[in-house]
Amino acid sequence: MIPMTLADIAAAVGGTLSGADPSATVTGTVEFDSRAVGAGGLFAAFDGAKVDGHEFAAKAVEQGAVAVLATRPVDAPAILVDDARAALGRLASEVLRRLPDLTVIGLTGSSGKTTTKDLLAGLLSRLGPTVATAGSFNNELGLPHTVLRAGVDTRFLVLEMGARGVGHIRHLCEIAPPHVGVVVNVGVSHIGEFGSVEAIAAAKGELVEALPEAGIAVLNADDPRVRAMSSRTKAGVVLAGESAAAAVRALDVSLDERGRAAYTLLYQGSATPVQLAAAGRHQVGNSLLAAAVALRLGLSPAEVADALTGLKLASGRRMDVFDRPDGVTVIDDSYNANPASMAAALRALVAIGTGRRTVAVLGYMAELGDQEQAGHEEVGRLAAELGVDRLIAVGPTAAALDAGAATVTRWGGESVQVTDQDAALAWLRTGLRPGDVVLVKGSRYRTWQVADALRPDAEPAITVPAGTA
Repeated sequence: MIPMTLADIAAAVGGTLSGADPSATVTGTVEFDSRAVGAGGLFAAFDGAKVDGHEFAAKAVEQGAVAVLATRPVDAPAILVDDARAALGRLASEVLRRLPDLTVIGLTGSSGKTTTKDLLAGLLSRLGPTVATAGSFNNELGLPHTVLRAGVDTRFLVLEMGARGVGHIRHLCEIAPPHVGVVVNVGVSHIGEFGSVEAIAAAKGELVEALPEAGIAVLNADDPRVRAMSSRTKAGVVLAGESAAAAVRALDVSLDERGRAAYTLLYQGSATPVQLAAAGRHQVGNSLLAAAVALRLGLSPAEVADALTGLKLASGRRMDVFDRPDGVTVIDDSYNANPASMAAALRALVAIGTGRRTVAVLGYMAELGDQEQAGHEEVGRLAAELGVDRLIAVGPTAAALDAGAATVTRWGGESVQVTDQDAALAWLRTGLRPGDVVLVKGSRYRTWQVADALRPDAEPAITVPAGTA
């Protein structure tokens, strides 16, 4: 964080000092995990359901924190506030006010936003120091935490913005007003909380509504609901995608043996070849949105292409493709899942698995509400239609995945229902063969345990029996 005295911080958040020197200066990071606090930092104490951060106030100061942002007196220098979460947001807003030359980019979407954010941060780092959301830490706590990592030298701030209801993104934009807004897509992720796709579109569009007239709205040209958001912003609009209407467009898309896309990037009359490092046909759209921002902010098409060639995804468990010594290839996409991202991952599995046996280990997709049964059936059906050889359906919605696959009468594959991750691993220990390609994906329903057990250094390692597909 930029250096600020405790007196200035208290004024910014509407707090009062308790046992603290007003002139003491915070020069380190702002953390709400006491284990992460270092010299010169500020510790934000939250009263959580399981852990009360106030109990770690003294420890945080021992580790170097200058003071504690707290909602009640603690045995340490403190800034007392009524609501620590709201105070963190107000502090982030004040820091941005003191960094007028910083360009803030907001990014949202139902799926793919974290990958797009990672690609964009990698591109913008070529133009100057860039701070971006870690992983998908994109809520009313994660966003200000990211903002407070910005310093006087930071040129670009890339903020992923998530929502579980209408008004959430609007609130995040009030904390950190964006200059550039990127909307990746509108799907059914979290539809159980929103109630309808229309409500999801309304919420995602709050980002472009928050943009100033001099701002830039970068919209997915291939998603009709996103394209329609052009009428909801006073900012300039840039369409990116494979549509003929896109100003930043991809042509001649092809995939290599690792499922990595290559295409020709069209922009302002130039045609530049691009080779992506990240696996999956769906990365074309993600990379185009990131490229559109970078191009408008100063990178040339050649620089964009050069950067994308070497950019791998910074956030874990997202299309992480690795090979085992026994010849099995694993696609770890286990961080999260919804119908759209499941479809993209299944298509990547089939592309990478050309000429090999393909195995999809698919878990539960959360927050689909009354579309849960249909959503899982749709994914199972797609797996069969794409010709996946083995579908390992894990957990409480395994029957729905299996039922969807069974509707494809021409499918020559096999579907296996298992109760949990241990049962999935038991099948893999005896069922995998050298040369297989395995996709692991689900909504944080511990599906990542399967992917980790498949890693070459896992203990105990999975032994793949000899045999032919």
